[in-house]
Amino acid sequence: ELAKAGETLTNQPSGRKNLVTNGAMQVAQRSASVADIGAAGGYFTLDRWNIATASSAGRLTMTQTADGPSGFANCLKLDCTTADTSIAAAENLVLQQRFEGQDLQQIKKGTSDAELITFSFYVKANAAFTFGVELFDADNTRQITKLFDTTTGWVKHELTFPADTTGAFTDDNALSLTLGFWIHAGATFTSGTLNTAAWAENDNANRAAGIDSFYSSTDNEFFLTGVQLEIGSQATNFEHRSFGEELALCQRYGWNIAAVVNGRVGVGQAVSATQADILVNHPVTMRAAPTLPSPDASGANITSGDGSGIASTGIAVQSATTNATRFRVTVSSGLTAGQGSSLSFDATDDAFLTAEL
Repeated sequence: ELAKAGETLTNQPSGRKNLVTNGAMQVAQRSASVADIGAAGGYFTLDRWNIATASSAGRLTMTQTADGPSGFANCLKLDCTTADTSIAAAENLVLQQRFEGQDLQQIKKGTSDAELITFSFYVKANAAFTFGVELFDADNTRQITKLFDTTTGWVKHELTFPADTTGAFTDDNALSLTLGFWIHAGATFTSGTLNTAAWAENDNANRAAGIDSFYSSTDNEFFLTGVQLEIGSQATNFEHRSFGEELALCQRYGWNIAAVVNGRVGVGQAVSATQADILVNHPVTMRAAPTLPSPDASGANITSGDGSGIASTGIAVQSATTNATRFRVTVSSGLTAGQGSSLSFDATDDAFLTAEL
């Protein structure tokens, strides 16, 4: 709304207002679809969206799906593939995004000037459910949860969380805040009274009281997009960012180096007939020195100084900083110590550097 003559607008969004990364579900560097999720938690498909789970026999498929509401090309879809109707006390299933403390200082949490926070998102499901969305302060073990309902059509929810004058977020690159969608939980998390009016010291029994179970049937589906967390008492229009901007924000936490298909991603030299050390510069500064969990090197190739390509049999991180990673790449034979070498990948490889919270 435009200000009238002589009127000054205050507390209007400026700069990057949406604290959520990949809220429009644009970026899926790992995979567009992964099945049989639920035995363990982790990051599987859409960047920055973590599955936290414990103890459940339920299983799901997580997909980036082209089925968003007007203005959103994509959404996150969870599809229950194995039901779990005998819910043990310690079970849970939470879809999360995690935040660094240094990105939250404008909330002024723990001070007398602490800000209200408004959370908005678009959601639908195969049926009517009641689920919960929680803000959890990992620095001070405080939390608050609000319930929301689903229908079979897209609905935009806008939830305002009160200011918390207790417990500041630490100003560093570690985990300070978790945003979590609670969609399945046992009595450990549901047997109390939902803590919804004000932030409070965590009591697990109060975190998800009143929610339904996503695992109640293999018919169940859950769709989410347009996720925004911002300062203030009202939800504003979703902050659409370019794909390039969103990708760069995601690459701070994870980067699929194998996405540079048939291109040289790093150079170095052979250290023996079977090994080469290759330095790869990251496209952005990562949150922390990354790791390379469970790499599949079948599509990696070392090109030696004479131009010949040799298929890799193994790849591992030798050393890493936030800006670059040195790999030790192994081949069966054919290298000459001291000879210049470069690393490339083909479309079959999976080499994902991660610095996730």
